[in-house]
Amino acid sequence: SGVDFDMFSEYISQWNSIVIENKEPYFISEDIINSKQIEIPLQFYAGFPLIYDDKVIGIFCLADFKNKILSDSDYIVTVSSLGVNDIKQIKAGSTLLGMVKPGLHGELFTHFNSKKLTTFALGMLPRITRAQTMDVLSSQSNLAGYRAVIEGATLFGRALPLMMTAAGTIPAARVLVLGAGVAGLQAIATAKRLGAIVSAFDVRAAAKEQVQSLGATFVEVDASETGDGEGGYAKEMSDAYKAAQMQKLASVMKTQDIVITTALIPGKTAPVLITADMVKTMRTNSVIIDLASESGGNCALSEHGKMVVKHGVKINAPGNILSGIAADASQLYARNILAFLKGVSTFSDGKIMIDWSDEIVKATLLTKEGSTVHPAFKSENVVSVVDAGSVKSKAKTEEKSSPKKAKSDEQSEATDLQSSPKVKKAAVKSEKSKTEI
Repeated sequence: SGVDFDMFSEYISQWNSIVIENKEPYFISEDIINSKQIEIPLQFYAGFPLIYDDKVIGIFCLADFKNKILSDSDYIVTVSSLGVNDIKQIKAGSTLLGMVKPGLHGELFTHFNSKKLTTFALGMLPRITRAQTMDVLSSQSNLAGYRAVIEGATLFGRALPLMMTAAGTIPAARVLVLGAGVAGLQAIATAKRLGAIVSAFDVRAAAKEQVQSLGATFVEVDASETGDGEGGYAKEMSDAYKAAQMQKLASVMKTQDIVITTALIPGKTAPVLITADMVKTMRTNSVIIDLASESGGNCALSEHGKMVVKHGVKINAPGNILSGIAADASQLYARNILAFLKGVSTFSDGKIMIDWSDEIVKATLLTKEGSTVHPAFKSENVVSVVDAGSVKSKAKTEEKSSPKKAKSDEQSEATDLQSSPKVKKAAVKSEKSKTEI
């Protein structure tokens, strides 16, 4: 919707005269495509008009219908989990790779296996040096943290820095960031650059030094327990710690103008850090940006994909915050995908050959040849964090405080890389809203 078709038609009329240049960040020249027997169909209108410029427009085989791309392609690259209807259109035995999020969409395993898809969940990459250039979570979370501050500042509707004028003084806005991972640290840095007074909270002891190095104040809970989990991620805390945490946050929330939440626990629903009672104590016209809403949300009153006003507080739980910075998000994601394919496979005689013994492949491979192969998802009944086709139903009334959340195991996905004389690689838009997590 909203596409200027006349403008689009003008681009189409110019395609035959376009000279393709092999320059960053587009990676692929016409010669490379021809020599390696790779075609890259692009869904009609996908990314328009961001990617349609002189350097990139000629490398794609434009496809009128997404279904045709899905049914013809050997390798499908997706930003987020495809819907059931899309999966049904995919050619049997194809390879699907992207941020499939198996912990959130466990109901898709049956459909992956029925089509004998080789499915890779790139969100399950191991934290090793060799995988850093492939790390889709880091690249996308970084931009999400930046964008969250911009969204929050826009909704706040007032200046963030201290301003002293002849007409009076405008106090600096106070920004609180909950969760000091990749997204949280970028949010802290961005808010500081905009002149806000920034504080941050994280259950991991290691986060304190990182927060302070960016010039923010670290909010500490009076408890000896720490939340440093495996692989640098946070772990679930004890009930005693949670009680102390809630008490501390309740006192801090009263003075904040903008709160950005990014807290996630691998394999589990997002922890509720902001209750309805806390929202009631916040200043009128203050803002909450909940980046964890797809996994249940850090705010009890957030509604995934919506901006709502509760008790005078604007609560935004964006379904696809990266759409606000799509060009950079796409560029980084493309580099991650390219690094992954180059790192775990070789190309010879028109075939992509995957090294199935590679530790990165083992960590990300979800399904192969009709079976679920990742150890974390081999059980017969894979439970989704979020029920299929729905988003969280909590906080339907202002009186509700912290809704119940379902737990689930979450880890990786699998991908069956099929050999063929001519390999086709597709960039498609998902049926579902995309989030970064």
